[in-house]
Amino acid sequence: MQNNTCCLPAPEFTIGHDQAVEGATLLAAIADPTRLSMINMLSASSGAVCVCDITDRFSLGQPTISHHLRILREAGLISGDKRGKWVYYSIIPAKLREIQALLDKIFSQPALV
Repeated sequence: MQNNTCCLPAPEFTIGHDQAVEGATLLAAIADPTRLSMINMLSASSGAVCVCDITDRFSLGQPTISHHLRILREAGLISGDKRGKWVYYSIIPAKLREIQALLDKIFSQPALV
């Protein structure tokens, strides 16, 4: 009987398909320099940050800032709270921890340690 395998058995996945899809969605949301900077800015704040202050920190127009914030909000990474005419944004720590846990699983593989 001939063995049809050419090499060692393929290793098992450490993340499931659903976790990979969710992780890819979260990573895609921050895979932009502006959005990654926004996440960094909001993570460094002890409270909610007014969209006016976010806009002042970037050399982009208000519509572009709103576009980036919408992507982050739709991914569940930030939340917005309307107060009068302004929206105040906060980071959602649990979502950032999901990204961290996903990357920890991937980067703790034998080939990488």
